[in-house]
Amino acid sequence: MGYHAGDYDVVVVGAGHAGVEAALASARMGAKTLCLTINLDMVAFMPCNPSVGGPAKGIVVREIDALGGEMAKNIDKTHIQMRMLNTGKGPAVRALRAQADKFTYQHEMKKTMENERNLTMLQGMVERLIMEDGECRGVITQTGAEYRAKTVVLTTGTFLRGEIILGELKYSSGPNNQQPSIQLSEHLQEIGLDMVRFKTGTPPRVNSHSIDYSKTEIQPGDDVPRAFSYETTKYITDQLPCWLTYTSEETHRIIDDNLHRSPMYSGMIKGTGPRYCPSIEDKVVRFNDKPRHQIFLEPEGRNTQEVYVQGLSTSLPEDVQRRILSSIPGLEKVEMMRAGYAIEYDSIVPTQLWPTLETKKVPGLFTAGQINGTSGYEEAAGQGLMAGINAASKALGKEEVILSRSDAYIGVLIDDLVTKGTNEPYRLLTSRAEYRLLLRHDNADLRLTETGHKIGLIKEERYQSFLLKKDEIEKEKKRLSTVIIKPNQQTQDVIRQAGGSELKDGIRAADLLKRPEMNYDHIHALVPADEIISGEIAEQVEIQIKYEGYIEKSLQQVEKLKKMENKKIPENIDYDAISGIASEARQKLKEVRPLSMAQASRISGVNPADISILLVYLEQGKIARVANE
Repeated sequence: MGYHAGDYDVVVVGAGHAGVEAALASARMGAKTLCLTINLDMVAFMPCNPSVGGPAKGIVVREIDALGGEMAKNIDKTHIQMRMLNTGKGPAVRALRAQADKFTYQHEMKKTMENERNLTMLQGMVERLIMEDGECRGVITQTGAEYRAKTVVLTTGTFLRGEIILGELKYSSGPNNQQPSIQLSEHLQEIGLDMVRFKTGTPPRVNSHSIDYSKTEIQPGDDVPRAFSYETTKYITDQLPCWLTYTSEETHRIIDDNLHRSPMYSGMIKGTGPRYCPSIEDKVVRFNDKPRHQIFLEPEGRNTQEVYVQGLSTSLPEDVQRRILSSIPGLEKVEMMRAGYAIEYDSIVPTQLWPTLETKKVPGLFTAGQINGTSGYEEAAGQGLMAGINAASKALGKEEVILSRSDAYIGVLIDDLVTKGTNEPYRLLTSRAEYRLLLRHDNADLRLTETGHKIGLIKEERYQSFLLKKDEIEKEKKRLSTVIIKPNQQTQDVIRQAGGSELKDGIRAADLLKRPEMNYDHIHALVPADEIISGEIAEQVEIQIKYEGYIEKSLQQVEKLKKMENKKIPENIDYDAISGIASEARQKLKEVRPLSMAQASRISGVNPADISILLVYLEQGKIARVANE
């Protein structure tokens, strides 16, 4: 028999990267929050790559920070290496990536959660939801404890009916041999949610003492202090390097000879794997013209000898994995400490969600992270933050928060999931964002701090310093647009040294800065500001002036899109009553139930012709008859 164990505003199920952000956001917004997890020793655990950030993902971490989340602060405190990627390219694709000390990362995050005033941490296995009048009103654990809540957030990762596959071996398990969650998955199907089976994988871990690093290339961190969080002031300077090696012809021969033993090719694996993070056997088969593939050796922490073999994700049998490792330069005598494996798990079809991440079928139930079909810690954390914000908002009677595609990569991620769905584990890429010049690493605070402050996650002191920064940027931009640089000897010398052509007449400082070879330091040397300009302000001034034309164009596109976003579609519209819409479009519109014309236009299978018919229909004021009339 069950027993009543407590009342909360919000219950978060799971404490991975989505769960911790959801629980912290909810608690910090003033909601009484309970976070339930199968194992309290696994809070914010990194079962796969011990890293945070990278292309697109690093920008998500900055966005989480600008909104008041925790991931950026936590990695800044616990990393072993930090690098800015794509520094030779434009600002739209620059991204920060950090190697984590995976153990310190999880311990630090657990400590942060334990010290949060409104948050209760509890170990327990959730098996069912409390359902009343079709709405979610709490959860029931394996022990019969009933926790009632106004809203529930599920962040179950890869635990739902998780199965580990290693060669011919297959057994029921969550990641890293944790207990899987079986009853909850079955219960979600019972209450009418559509589920799919996905797969992800992880590479072997090896002992650092047994690596011959002389045969590999060193990959050091940046010697410039870097941080993800806008609040970080202390920087870690003693970094650990990573190392680069490659697969060999022998590696590829071993894989080819053993494909019949691969669960991926023998039919043992039924789930769909991530396209952008394939296993080594998949890479060798798909890119058989490539003589070698990159392998990065990444330390898992300061106090362990375990090294993560990035690029060697596999589910081949253990004996084959050993032979593959010894065929790689530098790993000839390596000791494998953990074998790589694949894991299959259930996730829900994400088109069943509103853009708030609340499920359409079950009001009060929110989902975030890998349960929604994504891959990656950063994608999980971004969703967790938004689900936590919206679950708390609903519980406290506040306004919901939805980020648009032009606001944030988090907005792109959620819109892609709820509008298009995904037939494989979804990974965020810069190419998925049509406004990537606006969604940069450097300006996440300018885009989102206002929102973070409004919902109560950005404290007043930080908000005031943000307003000051904005003001300083505008002042300096204004100064450079008015001050004239004369073609004297000093000016011509600076321009010549930068590789540019000499001036014939005086020019506004801002116009000179627009030249590709000129940067802010050149301009500052010619017309110094009265006050000290920080590197952060200088960077913003330079980017905003240099790319002004492109940014302006993007903003005009956003304005056009906003008009479509403002054309709302009534929730009770009856698509069957609209003649002329193609049957596939009708089916997709009924499934996704878009909230605006802009969202409708992004649904795959809905064509411009269908959108035109729908627009005419709405503009004529012929709102379709309500189904229950």
